[in-house]
Amino acid sequence: MKRLLYLIYFWLIAMPVFVVCTIILALITYLGCPLSKSNWFCFYPGMIWSRIAIWLSFCSIKVEGWENLDAKAGPYVVVANHQGAFDIFMMYGYLGIPFKWVLKEGIRKIPFVGAACRAAGFIFVDDTKPSSIGKTMKSAHEVLASNTSIFIFPEGSRSSDGQMARFKKGGFIMASELGVPIVPIAIDGSFDVLKRGSLTVTPRRLRMTILPTMHIEDFGEPPMNIQLAAREAQRRIAFAIPSERKFKEA
Repeated sequence: MKRLLYLIYFWLIAMPVFVVCTIILALITYLGCPLSKSNWFCFYPGMIWSRIAIWLSFCSIKVEGWENLDAKAGPYVVVANHQGAFDIFMMYGYLGIPFKWVLKEGIRKIPFVGAACRAAGFIFVDDTKPSSIGKTMKSAHEVLASNTSIFIFPEGSRSSDGQMARFKKGGFIMASELGVPIVPIAIDGSFDVLKRGSLTVTPRRLRMTILPTMHIEDFGEPPMNIQLAAREAQRRIAFAIPSERKFKEA
C-alpha cells in the first residue's frame, strides 16, 4: 500500500512539480549566464534544481568528508562513480563548489536542459566521434585555466548492475596536462533509487563521501601516471563504498 501511495504521489505531484521547476530554473540559467560574468547563474540554479529533485523523491542524503575539499584551493578535476541517475542531483546539489560538467552529447537534445547546459558553458563529448576528443580537451583546458573546476564520471555512463566499470583516462589526462588536483567522490545508494531503464523512483538513503585530494605528479611521469592515478582513484572510491558493489577487476 505504501508503494502504491508513493507512486500516486510521484506521478501526480512530484513529477509535475519537478518538470515545472526544471523549466523555470533552466530558463533562469539560459537567460542569466550571458548577462553575468560570475558563476552564479551557471551553477546555483542547477544546485537548487537538484536539491528539489531529492526532496521531492523523499530520499535522504548524507555528505561526509567536507574537510577534504578546500573551495579556495581549486580548481579541481572532480571524479565520481556513477551508480544511477540521482548521482547528478547528489553532485550538483551537495558538492558545494561551482564546477562545469563534462556531459554526453545527447544531453544537448533534452528540451530546456540542453539549452541551459550550453549557456552555462558545460563541456560536451561525443563518444561516437573520436575527432571530438580534441575539442573536448581544449574546452576543459579553458575551463580549468579560468579557475573553475570540472566534474566528470570516468566510467562514462551509469551502472547497469551496481558495479563500477573501469575508469576512463580523460579526466586524469586533463589533470596531468594542467597540473590540477583530483578530488575523488564515492557515491552510494543511488543505484536502487532509479535503476537504468526504469521510470519509477524508490526512496533510499544516499551517501556521498568526499575523499582526500590526489595530486597526479605523485604517481610518476606521463603517461604512466595517468593510468596509475585512474586506478588509485577507483580503488579509493571502491573502498569508501560500504555496500557490496565494488568495481570490476576485468
